[in-house]
Amino acid sequence: MGIMIPQTNPKAGYTAYKDEIDAAIARVMESGRYILGREVAAFEEEFAAYIGVGYGVGVGSGTDALHLALRACGVGPGDEVVTVSHTAVATAAAIEMCGARPVFVDIDLSTFVIDPNQIERVITSRTKAIVPVHLYGQVADMELIQSIARSRGLVVVEDCAQSHGATRGGRKSGSLGDIAAFSFYPTKNLGAFGDGGMVVTGNRELAERVRMLREYGWRQRVNSEIPGVNSRLDELQAAVLRVKLKHLDHGNGERRRKAAIYTSGLKGGGVVCPAEMESVRHVYHLYVVRTQNRDSLQAFLEERGIGTLIHYPIPVHLQQAYSHLGYARGDLPLTEACCQEILSLPLFPELADSEIETVVLTLRKFMDLPAPPSVGTGAGIQRKPF
Repeated sequence: MGIMIPQTNPKAGYTAYKDEIDAAIARVMESGRYILGREVAAFEEEFAAYIGVGYGVGVGSGTDALHLALRACGVGPGDEVVTVSHTAVATAAAIEMCGARPVFVDIDLSTFVIDPNQIERVITSRTKAIVPVHLYGQVADMELIQSIARSRGLVVVEDCAQSHGATRGGRKSGSLGDIAAFSFYPTKNLGAFGDGGMVVTGNRELAERVRMLREYGWRQRVNSEIPGVNSRLDELQAAVLRVKLKHLDHGNGERRRKAAIYTSGLKGGGVVCPAEMESVRHVYHLYVVRTQNRDSLQAFLEERGIGTLIHYPIPVHLQQAYSHLGYARGDLPLTEACCQEILSLPLFPELADSEIETVVLTLRKFMDLPAPPSVGTGAGIQRKPF
């Protein structure tokens, strides 16, 4: 059986707003300006305002956003950056692009994000920054992280690649540290139709430095004041993202509503569901469950047309490309245990409630459990053939 319920479906985000997106693309094509024009400038302003900071700088990808944010903060060769191994490899890659060394700490297994209580024990005289990763739409404990950073003279660079619109204490991720990096990869809560990223900050000097770094170190065209790169968000992607930004809160609301259906339907279902922290508005970029029977469950669901993914099966510290860092199996026990148990179920704003019900019932069948009486919406789950 082919996949009938995909884990994600970026095309659905185009179909939902097709007329608006097509008009935005046509506007760019007719303008004759395709790099760093009005669309990028407008989107930078609009997205920074949405996050609640003063400045946004569009760049070529989320990896570039993190790399340039770190460089703008002075992170360079010989420095150390504290972060997690349970993340997309892009986090570590961006740190190494600066010539710095990633130093990994373990996660809080209930939230999948960095455990701040592990940070201070790895800080050395070479530590320059902390990079909390707001994974899956969750937000890390930024109050404690900032307190540690201030006491040790470190900068905090938020990796917000999966947390567009998430909040902690009423403030959006990206506004809680010194500077932040976002990705607009097509599957993100705010996704483009190609690569794209943005650095946001409330610090004018940091923003200006990122602006120079993204385009050869120019403050004025063709005059390189500092060594830079070529990493520019293009006009087409910016125009698309401007359209989709208007619908981001609605999409996040749908993700939260559908996540609640999963959590209700999977109660007592033999899996550990995502945790909701009291002060955090989780935006469910991914709905990730844990089970010791992960591989068998994934195969069972796939055989019945339900797509799933594992974010991420191999922690960065155990990947061959990062063996030079000197980590060994057992160094980060919670991270390693997590990677053996996690499974991302289908979730995106356009996913039908009936499809979620099918996933819930199929998963409960795998666990040899009866269908739940309801899914928390008042409608109940209707029995479907497997």
